[in-house]
Amino acid sequence: MTRLLSYTVEGETSFGNVDARGTGVVDLRRRMPGVPDLGALVGAGRLTEARTFEREPADHALDGITFERPLPWPGKVLCIGVNYGGRAAEYTDAGDAAYPSVFVRFPDSFTGHGRSLIRPPESPQLDYEGEIVVVIGRSGRRIEVADARDHIAALTLGNEGTIRDWVRHAKFNVTQGKNWTASGAIGPWLVPIDEFGDLEQLHLTTRVNGALRQDDTPATMKYSIEYQIHYLSTFTELRPGDLIFTGTPTGAGARFDPPVWLQPGDVVEVSVPEIGTLRNTVADEFAPGTLAASFAAPEPQ
Repeated sequence: MTRLLSYTVEGETSFGNVDARGTGVVDLRRRMPGVPDLGALVGAGRLTEARTFEREPADHALDGITFERPLPWPGKVLCIGVNYGGRAAEYTDAGDAAYPSVFVRFPDSFTGHGRSLIRPPESPQLDYEGEIVVVIGRSGRRIEVADARDHIAALTLGNEGTIRDWVRHAKFNVTQGKNWTASGAIGPWLVPIDEFGDLEQLHLTTRVNGALRQDDTPATMKYSIEYQIHYLSTFTELRPGDLIFTGTPTGAGARFDPPVWLQPGDVVEVSVPEIGTLRNTVADEFAPGTLAASFAAPEPQ
């Protein structure tokens, strides 16, 4: 399996492949001159070329790196809400179900695999949302459903972490609760789309401290991944490196009675067997030494 990641080691940020043994990282920035990061690699359509280095000797141990967001600064992060089977029933006002619910997030509202999700002092209501994330690989407008898969470069995993009370500050938007710095996560790596079969058969789970909270497949989505690409591309041009968070199953902490919010020290794991596991702990923003270490990321070039 090809696994492409962004990382920092000894203060230097780069991108690479997990090696054939699964224990090391092959530095691709050194081997692919002129490609500064994984976002540029996707934009240039060079994922196939990157695979040719998988069997080279590793430059770093996998357990010796710090994971960054796989794409440091994606152009757009588009998110689909209330999409898996049963989600609409969680809301007293389900709204117009004739079209997908869509909102956007900022790149720095996410951190990387193995890093802390940050709970801000303004609210204790940090919640998890495990998701399959699409990485666009080819530009397009008004993409037909039948052609949508051809526009996908890779899949990764996301935790679309949310500050629940802040999504209800106004009636018609969720922006405030969805964009707290490092409240969510992406990773651990990208897996090219040609390594997947039927996307509806992917098995997505989310666990908190080992307890299963979310468990579903895209087969229950009201709007399939391919339809999401079609719909979104109708009003905006999808470009290489754009991300689509495709929705989260039932089982978020807000739906417990009483709600169960994430606490410092909790461990959240989002998994799909064909991709891997995105694992993050939870920390308070102002705990000593936490803030800078948890969401630092390379500045856009």
